[in-house]
Amino acid sequence: MAFEASNSIPSMATTTGFLFFSFTFIFSLFSLLIFISRMKPWCNCHTCRTFLTMSWTQRFTNLCDWYTHLLRNSPSGTIHLHVLQNTITSNPDNVEHIVKTRFDNYPKGKPFSTLLGDLLGQGIFNVDGDSWKFQRKMASLELGSVAIRSYALETVMDEIQTRLIPLMSLKARDQNETDKNTVLDLQDILRRFSFDIICKFSFGLDPGCLLPSLPVSNLADAFDLTSKLSAERAMNASPMIWKIKRFLNIGSEKKLREAISVVSDSANEIIKQRREMGFATRKDLLSRFMGSVNNDDIYLRDIVVSFLLAGRDTIASGLTGFFSLLSKNPRVEEIIREELNRVLGPVQESPTFEQIRQMHYLNAAIHESLRLFPPVQFDSKHAEEDDVLPDGTIVKKGNRVTYHPYAMGRMEKIWGPDCLEFKPERWLKDGLFVQEDPFKYPVFQAGPRICLGKDLALMNMKSVVAALVPRFDIRVVGPNHEPRFAPGLTATFRGGLPVKVIEKRC
Repeated sequence: MAFEASNSIPSMATTTGFLFFSFTFIFSLFSLLIFISRMKPWCNCHTCRTFLTMSWTQRFTNLCDWYTHLLRNSPSGTIHLHVLQNTITSNPDNVEHIVKTRFDNYPKGKPFSTLLGDLLGQGIFNVDGDSWKFQRKMASLELGSVAIRSYALETVMDEIQTRLIPLMSLKARDQNETDKNTVLDLQDILRRFSFDIICKFSFGLDPGCLLPSLPVSNLADAFDLTSKLSAERAMNASPMIWKIKRFLNIGSEKKLREAISVVSDSANEIIKQRREMGFATRKDLLSRFMGSVNNDDIYLRDIVVSFLLAGRDTIASGLTGFFSLLSKNPRVEEIIREELNRVLGPVQESPTFEQIRQMHYLNAAIHESLRLFPPVQFDSKHAEEDDVLPDGTIVKKGNRVTYHPYAMGRMEKIWGPDCLEFKPERWLKDGLFVQEDPFKYPVFQAGPRICLGKDLALMNMKSVVAALVPRFDIRVVGPNHEPRFAPGLTATFRGGLPVKVIEKRC
């Protein structure tokens, strides 16, 4: 009897495992069918049919350009993608309604937090309610302080003077003396620069990505992959597709899990090192946050990842778009050089905060480039309750609502008939920079969630331009066409930005 009982245990375990797997599979299939029934895949409107068949690729290189085309031809500046239950708008009145007037009704929402939850956890970009308020309050206090702004400028200038300028000079000489046919991927250089900066500024650690050897960073590579694969989740026709793949740990979800593991391990190591070194007197952001949430390593991990997302990809993306446009507009480049020479003098030393504030044309040029190439091309919310947007669009509870800064920057209704031109003068009045309505220009978001790091990001970008433009001619090489964007949480040029660098004689 004892022998029979012991034999029955593996059999029972096998049966239980089979039943569990069968139940899970049937439940997943049932959930998928329910979702499909709610999604109404039988919608045969032209927009949904074009999206599902991807026939938009016959005319447009990027999905964002197809959306821009649809929004431009919509009388209200709003379109509906029924199969995704998504309302997409480029109407500034709608944007103000979503991000300010009815802010309470349009949180990030559970669908969004689930999509990015494995990567961002409970970080500020992935939460609503009290958790968001707490993190935003802490971030606002820190980022608004004179001490942290001075530390940020000091960090940026050190990286520019000791690494970025010497590296660009080295590459310029290599191109001139060794092989005139070689090109430099400026996007890669800017991403390395931004990664060094955000790690120094946020964690007090130097990854050395911009050293002359251009070393590989496992953390940077893993973070790039998590960003790409997380964004691809949103491109699936149904979230059940990636959820089933995640449950079975196969395909892209297996790669995502492995990459997130590398990011998490690195973040935890950063926290451990900071704790061992002591954080009470340190200047970096993580040390300041640790004073408030010292014993919650999971929470600190999420903060670390959020810092990486905010400071690395967005600044590199913005600068890549800027130099892409500047290469095609030598007139703008020359005016920037004249302003820099006037403000900084012929010696071209590192600018102070006061000197940066005097660079009105450079400020206008950067805002103009961000209008055409915003680092975050669209932002989505989910309706808590039924609502009606100012243009009369009906929004049902639970539906997704998306405003599209990339498309808005290309709308003649908003920016006039010259909307596709790179024209910094549109931001100037009597030679002075004038800020536009944030709901017309939601590049840094608007309302209660407006970007807290906006001023630091602009300072970073201006400092790089002020250092490179007087010293180098940077020219994009290859066909003169609009860039192709790679999947990601921020806009990244597929294939990088190949340039020739010519060092100017002093």
